[in-house]
Amino acid sequence: MNYAAKISYIGKNYAGWQVQPDALSVQEVIEGVLAKIAGAPVRITGAGRTDKGVNALGQVASFELEKVFAPDKLRLAMNFYLPEDIRIMKVYITDSNFDARRSALSREYKYFIWHGSVCPPMLNNFVWWRKGIHDWDMDTARRACTLIQGRHNFRAFCRAGECPEDPYRTIDSLKLRNRGRLSVISVKAQSFLTNMVRIIVGNVNDVALGKRDIAWLEGLLSGGERIESAMTAPACGLWFWRANYDNELKRRLES
Repeated sequence: MNYAAKISYIGKNYAGWQVQPDALSVQEVIEGVLAKIAGAPVRITGAGRTDKGVNALGQVASFELEKVFAPDKLRLAMNFYLPEDIRIMKVYITDSNFDARRSALSREYKYFIWHGSVCPPMLNNFVWWRKGIHDWDMDTARRACTLIQGRHNFRAFCRAGECPEDPYRTIDSLKLRNRGRLSVISVKAQSFLTNMVRIIVGNVNDVALGKRDIAWLEGLLSGGERIESAMTAPACGLWFWRANYDNELKRRLES
């Protein structure tokens, strides 16, 4: 039987979503729990990768089990064995050709920033606490977000040494919302380069602080190099928000 699961996790204690040879990952922990429940090794596929320290609200994973489980009972069993920083929010039976990664039409990430000299402690590990004394120019930050939307050469927005031959990607939407000291950058695309969202945030930060201008950002989007770009924003502020699908599962996952 084929299943899909909607998964939330706090990334602080993990080396990322994907299995790695010498570090604990979220995928490895979930596969271990499924193997215990199913009595056999289970391999799962995630909708998107997340790096060390990155959180997720709506990661989606697909997997196949030889035994048949009622979705609610499988969810309860998985959460019983999982650590508290990983939760299975929903489980669904899917058709045999569903693949959480290949079937996804787009992925959405949100990046949370707290501005100011003091940050509420309950936000630790969930936002980038930007402690600088200078505030963002929000109008300029929004101009930067608008500029980044669309199809560009994102070579300067990829971790050095990991850029593919084709660095072009299409950002479907990139929006900045602000409420008090909290800013949220939401980005949606079919695919991303390594560290791309965090480097986008780092570049928006430099423009919003007046350290760089819009012309500099335009240059980066025309095929600049990573060394010309700004910092990579901290992992803790980034959340894998959701994966989007064009079928009944989309409606159920978003309910």
